Amino acid sequence: MEFRRLGRSGLNVSEISYGNWLTHGSQVEEDQAQACIKAALDVGITTFDTADVYANTAAESVLGRGLKGLRRESLEIFTKVYWPTGPKGPNDQGLGRKHIMESAHASLKRLGTDYVDLYQAHRFDRTVPLEETFLAFADLVRQGKVLYVGVSEWTAEQITQGAAIARELNVPLISNQPQYNALWRVIEAQVVPASEREGLSQIVWSPIAQGVLTGKYEPGQPLPEGSRATDEKGGANMVARFLNDDVLERVQRLEPIAEKAGLTMAQLAVAWVLQNPNVASAIIGASRPEQVHENVKAAGVKLDADLLAAIDEALDGVTETDPTLTRSP
Repeated sequence: MEFRRLGRSGLNVSEISYGNWLTHGSQVEEDQAQACIKAALDVGITTFDTADVYANTAAESVLGRGLKGLRRESLEIFTKVYWPTGPKGPNDQGLGRKHIMESAHASLKRLGTDYVDLYQAHRFDRTVPLEETFLAFADLVRQGKVLYVGVSEWTAEQITQGAAIARELNVPLISNQPQYNALWRVIEAQVVPASEREGLSQIVWSPIAQGVLTGKYEPGQPLPEGSRATDEKGGANMVARFLNDDVLERVQRLEPIAEKAGLTMAQLAVAWVLQNPNVASAIIGASRPEQVHENVKAAGVKLDADLLAAIDEALDGVTETDPTLTRSP
């Protein structure tokens, strides 16, 4: 496993991190989820990402059980706040002080830890002053319950505004967590330059485009039985944007490129996002341990300029680059 610094901080994270969105606590049974966590640990992953809203808090609890008894200092545990997890009362969501403080303490209890290494604003909240949000984060940092702060799916303008307030309050804002892969490149034009200026790294989710970049979805063919695209609880609506024959035909052109590089298509996809110097870590998920063992082989892979150009040519015309598609509710 290779490691990278997160933003301008002193925190090192594994190039490949393990995330349990859509799987633990809902899509995958407990035994299988624990086997995937063990596989991640066995291959050298030290960075684990979750959120209170995943499986309506169950994912945090599953991860907490999976990491119980391990040396806490050897792990980086990330979680998030924004979405509702309670009875959806007027203060059960967003980035107001009350919700942040209550959510943080509930997450710590579920995760079985005294602190999280990174606490992330899961979306931007236009209804709450940024000063209130970052003051709550600052208090959690001062209390030792949060070491660093990050955001997720914030625009370049929102990152710039947040970073200015974070500096005033001495809040260590060090990361953004966006969707990013060879088909979905909307962060490249604005979010990445803003993050570089403000000292943030990207921790990217969906590096294989919910499985599309593995090549298992073929143009003109029925959706594979049991795949994410057929599971309404497993992100079928997310993957649907890529399921047209133009995209799928282009993705098939990546197969000989992956073979030339000595990689599977999934490994190529994960390695591709790690070529971006502003990306500190790529989050992989898994429903089976063997998926962890396969995808982690992308760590440390260097793709040369000719190979990257070949990927761009193969996907020309079907990549999404519009920066306005980075937006919060």
